Amino acid sequence: MIRRPQVTLNNVFSKQEKPAAQQSFIKRLRARLNRGDSWLTYDLANLAPGGKIDQDVLDELESLLVVADVGIETTERIISDLQASLVRKELNDVDALRAGLHRSLTAILDPVAKPLEISAQDGPFVVLMVGVNGAGKTTTIGKLARRFKDEGRSVMLAAGDTFRAAAVEQLQAWGERNDVAVIAQQPGADPAAVIYDAWEAAQARGIDVLLADTAGRLQNQQGLMAELTKVKRVIARRDDTAPHEIMLVLDASQGQNALVQAQKFDEALGLTGITVTKLDGSAKGGILLAIANQLQVPVRFIGIGESVQDMQPFSATEFVDALLAVGPSP
Repeated sequence: MIRRPQVTLNNVFSKQEKPAAQQSFIKRLRARLNRGDSWLTYDLANLAPGGKIDQDVLDELESLLVVADVGIETTERIISDLQASLVRKELNDVDALRAGLHRSLTAILDPVAKPLEISAQDGPFVVLMVGVNGAGKTTTIGKLARRFKDEGRSVMLAAGDTFRAAAVEQLQAWGERNDVAVIAQQPGADPAAVIYDAWEAAQARGIDVLLADTAGRLQNQQGLMAELTKVKRVIARRDDTAPHEIMLVLDASQGQNALVQAQKFDEALGLTGITVTKLDGSAKGGILLAIANQLQVPVRFIGIGESVQDMQPFSATEFVDALLAVGPSP
């Protein structure tokens, strides 16, 4: 297999050559996060109509954060930072409050904004995709396949979701769309066996990346969670470094339940990455802050829609800019 140098998904383009698609994504992200009324679009001047920032203003902001799915623990961290600035008399006006909030949110998100790296190795780079039904897991696989293909990598898909009736067909549709092979077996087959066969096929064909789908399951379904650990063990028999990425796909509109999902999947499998979908939903992105603060699992991608261009690598600064609607228009 031809070895390729390690490449990150964020460094394909320089800052000076950022593609129009990425710029358009940021613009769409900002527009979709700021639809309707929430703390994200709430004019901070409304919290302090006289322009004075005091503890009452921070108390009201605290309530808005909790309601927006940021969670109590993460909200307390944000408000504590702002209170320290208030004591130092640094919050003189609404602009200073907005800047302080921007710094606090960025400090939470920046440590988890880590692009997925595809390392050079002798066998395929295995990405095991997990998540509950309806989170957008199979669609995310299709988008990743397209992204890797556009980078010049060879890709194969493994139809490890053998329980949902349309799962294999949906994955095969993405395979046809992206011109990549899909390894599948009959409905009800052992998912571990399917993914094992896919690994052998990928190894034989010199495939760079193997994206393995799995059945959607609730985090409290112990039997199905145990099945995922079996899949992980079986892959490791062929390559003790695999799976190289265990990526959880989360639906942002699930609110605090998404945090519970992330915690349970992390306990069972040891997550290495998260993709957050449906940020154009009602949650408005607050849950991403809670996940970043409490789990510290890298956030690889965020999604705001169905098209391939609607999923992009996660950038903490750009995301906070979009939340607070600050900075130059993309």
